[in-house]
Amino acid sequence: MKRIILFLILMYSAVNGFAQIEPFSRQDSAFIRDMYVLHNKYNSLSISGYLQMQYQWADSSGINSYNGGNFAPASDNRFMVRRGRFRIDYDRKTEEGFSKYYFALQFDGNEKGVNIRDMFGRIYENKWNYLVATFGVFNRPFSNELNYSSSLRESPERGRMSQILMKTERDVGAMISFEPQDKKKKIYPLKVDAGIFNGQGLSGPEEYDSYKDFISRASVRRTKIAKNLSLSGGISYLNGGFRNGSAIFYNMIKTSGGEYVFSSDSSTNNIGKKSPRKYFGADIQLLFENSLGKTELRGEYVAGTQSSVFNSSVSPGIPPVSSALQPLPVYIRNFNGGYFYLLHTLMKKHQFFVKYDWYDPNTKIKDKEVTSAKNFSTAEIRYDTFGAGYIFYMNENVKIVLYYDHPVNEMTGIKGYSKDLSDDTYTFRMQFRF
Repeated sequence: MKRIILFLILMYSAVNGFAQIEPFSRQDSAFIRDMYVLHNKYNSLSISGYLQMQYQWADSSGINSYNGGNFAPASDNRFMVRRGRFRIDYDRKTEEGFSKYYFALQFDGNEKGVNIRDMFGRIYENKWNYLVATFGVFNRPFSNELNYSSSLRESPERGRMSQILMKTERDVGAMISFEPQDKKKKIYPLKVDAGIFNGQGLSGPEEYDSYKDFISRASVRRTKIAKNLSLSGGISYLNGGFRNGSAIFYNMIKTSGGEYVFSSDSSTNNIGKKSPRKYFGADIQLLFENSLGKTELRGEYVAGTQSSVFNSSVSPGIPPVSSALQPLPVYIRNFNGGYFYLLHTLMKKHQFFVKYDWYDPNTKIKDKEVTSAKNFSTAEIRYDTFGAGYIFYMNENVKIVLYYDHPVNEMTGIKGYSKDLSDDTYTFRMQFRF
């Protein structure tokens, strides 16, 4: 009975405001103190989510696409629930308003099933309010695009490079951050993250080796540098890899004739060695407020070393094995990639933007040098993608997205890739958010 009364009082306080229960707080009663604690506890809880429902059509049936995934072999159009997110956040603060500890749990659902996206806790240092430790499943501190929420991002998907290097932007690990909470301090814009992660992200069922990824990022939060101009940006670094299960590594070498080819390094000593992944990135965002609205330019560049298999440059989520469950050789490639956005928001309701991104998985070779005769595969092909879109922000809860995606593949000597593929996509999306 006591719990029922307590619940009714809590519900009443939620409707009528905190002032209604204030007189009770002066009474010396364990019951009233319990009520007060519970009121504060659930006042720190927030629930949010969003749903992205979309219709897409493509130039050809069964195309491979990084704009929402590959199309079915006999299909050139589809309805899909791209993302259905439900998130619970719990944030306790000090009397001064600084965070003490924080917990987040987020699920992602679509017509294919439901998965966990976030599950982490944060502990804040409250003497200087500078440091915070994060543990669990959360975004890797690399790149601006990877950490930009899918509910806010203008293009329907992240660029091809981001999806290949980090198939899922989240991973399991621990991170220490320098993240000032006091906006009045001059050092507030600076943020530095450094963490250790399993490496395969959420693209695999579990950690499969002893190697871990070290990832760090130093960034400047949005800061005014002129009357109508704001700047933000950062630099990122990843040093990691995975266990090589085979006795063979393939590296690019230059022959006496001046050509680059894959050369095998075969030794039983290679079994168990680290297949390296090293990334270096830099990004910048400029926001200009003017009489016509807001104009923003974003850019990012990433380069480094990627290890994967013969016919793919995707970071593996499971140990690379053949259909006979035999370890596959690892191919080590130098890559680069990046993107640029140009956006303009008009009257807070209308947004127009163009996007260009590229990913070159093997910078040592290009065009007709990429041929099967030299033991190269489709994993070496560079892609440049051009996109354009329009967003109508109906209100704070609903937005409509129209987007055109035009990928251009490198013209190579590999069969089927001597000309540009017919693989453009058109997206109509409705997003509902609460």
